[in-house]
Amino acid sequence: MPIETRQFACLADNYGYLIRDRETGAVAAIDTPDVGAINNQLDAAGWRLTHILNTHHHWDHAGGNLALKDKWGCKIIGPKAEAAQIPGLDVAVGDGDMVMFGASKATVYDTPGHTSGHIIFHFAEDAAAFVGDTIFAMGCGRLFEGTAEQMWASLSKIAALPPQTKLYCAHEYTQANAAFALSVDPTNPQLQSRAREVDRLRAEGTPTIPTDVAIELQTNPFLRAAAPGLQAALGMSGASAVEVFAETRRRKDNF
Repeated sequence: MPIETRQFACLADNYGYLIRDRETGAVAAIDTPDVGAINNQLDAAGWRLTHILNTHHHWDHAGGNLALKDKWGCKIIGPKAEAAQIPGLDVAVGDGDMVMFGASKATVYDTPGHTSGHIIFHFAEDAAAFVGDTIFAMGCGRLFEGTAEQMWASLSKIAALPPQTKLYCAHEYTQANAAFALSVDPTNPQLQSRAREVDRLRAEGTPTIPTDVAIELQTNPFLRAAAPGLQAALGMSGASAVEVFAETRRRKDNF
């Protein structure tokens, strides 16, 4: 595996991620939710920050950019469609662009919906994707700036990644997401089993992230808009996937 990943909890429910390219020693923060926590993790690992990879402009993802750039002199790479909103941005990237991180390589995908210019970073050699707030375990981001059509297309890109791809989401929302998922997909045995597993993990204080594409295809209602059981539970049998997704998101907003 070309990259080493260090995951840590910060703020109320965020996860921070530091990744290190094993060949060159380059180190990136995936978003900058908490400057103090990031610096503590760097010190604990003995790493020097060389890059920041931003997924979108929200304060708990880009708010620490300038403080970290001032301390470390790191290069900031972020979404082209939100270039004016990313503090300290050096390199703007968009759909299909390749990001060289040391000797490692990530493909950028545009995933608008949560914000208008959200992106994700897919490290194919590591079977890892850093997905920000586009997808969560059994959930997806709120549609603050984008449309249901955009978010469905974005989630479909993630669903098409290899099934073993680990999804490094930015928040620990899984237990609440499971409760909602069961309300709209109550006859799904994989979901029932996953919800029990999540309850056990959280009772032990164990993260439920990363998840992976295969698990989400089985259990995430926002990826299952075409599933007959979910459509029936919503009273939308035969509706289009986008319509079912939009209704599922509306119900989650009011759950």
